[in-house]
Amino acid sequence: MRVPPDTTGGVLTSIETINQPGFGPPLHRHRETEVFYVLEGRYLFEVNGSRFVANQGDVVTAPGGVAHTFVNITGKPARQFIQILPGLDATAFFQGLGEVMHDGKLDQAALNRFGERWHVEFLGPPLKADTAI
Repeated sequence: MRVPPDTTGGVLTSIETINQPGFGPPLHRHRETEVFYVLEGRYLFEVNGSRFVANQGDVVTAPGGVAHTFVNITGKPARQFIQILPGLDATAFFQGLGEVMHDGKLDQAALNRFGERWHVEFLGPPLKADTAI
């Protein structure tokens, strides 16, 4: 976490992520807006039903309430700087999500129970790196 929500009065949280090749979150939506800055690598994004590639230096916005996901489509780790508005406790969120997905398998019922606590609706599986645009 680069900027925790308590330093901004809850207005925003900023995090930096590293995604391994072929990895990204399940398709989901939540009330927070996310702004993704691709620092390194290349990603396939899906935002509100549209798929597109984002390269290093690109900025992608997923407005609050819109379904979105992404996947690292390179052969090495890729990085993003992400701003979340309004802010949330990203450390607790990602630790909890890690516990739910600890074995790397998608258990939709467990994800839904986790999502209720955070007001996140998990809508489908992650994208695959070889998914067509």
